Amino acid sequence: MNIVDAIARIPLFEGLPSDQMEDLVMILTDQVFRKGEIVFSEGEEANGFYVAARGRVKVYKLSPDGKEQILHIFGPGEPFGEVPVFTGQRFPAHAEALEESRVMFFPKQSFVKLITQNPTLALNMLGVLSKRLRRFTALIDDLSLKEVPGRLAAHLLFLSRKEKGSEELELSITKAQLASLLGTIPETLSRILAKMTAQGLIETQGRRIRILDRESLQELVDSGGRF
Repeated sequence: MNIVDAIARIPLFEGLPSDQMEDLVMILTDQVFRKGEIVFSEGEEANGFYVAARGRVKVYKLSPDGKEQILHIFGPGEPFGEVPVFTGQRFPAHAEALEESRVMFFPKQSFVKLITQNPTLALNMLGVLSKRLRRFTALIDDLSLKEVPGRLAAHLLFLSRKEKGSEELELSITKAQLASLLGTIPETLSRILAKMTAQGLIETQGRRIRILDRESLQELVDSGGRF
């Protein structure tokens, strides 16, 4: 896939004419990161933002004692690291490739110039940022107000919505990474998955999860996550 085709598949750039796609090609840097390679570190100057073209990148924080909290995992077509670029701040978290990933880097000054010339691009950016804000608001709510079972139930329902209501899900991350995303440890996550399976809420087979009782999962979310 050439670079123009890759850009055309990114929701952020939907609806742009071919000449503006070419303008984006002129300013971006196409990079490949190996599995485990750092894309940027917390505190680093945010002089541009990134879009995943292939692979997956995790954005995470580290506590003083080295405990990792995954904030988000980005896949093909998703921008990341964009908020501090437009607020004039440094990156507030780390980003690391979960697998070999192709990532496009857009420098701040050149991209801002394109935005001022193109209202469609600006509206697309606002739409992406609005969805991201809603997701992070939900994450904060889950981590602060819900017990771990409720967080897991909410995440499974979120994945189902992303798959247009499908009951069949396949985790794209390890259970250890999912535990970090939910603010718990793998052992606790395994116990909760086993309990959900025993109660007939889900079926599991490796990374494959089938939702059996969507209503009970939603009740678990609404109740704050207590079995």
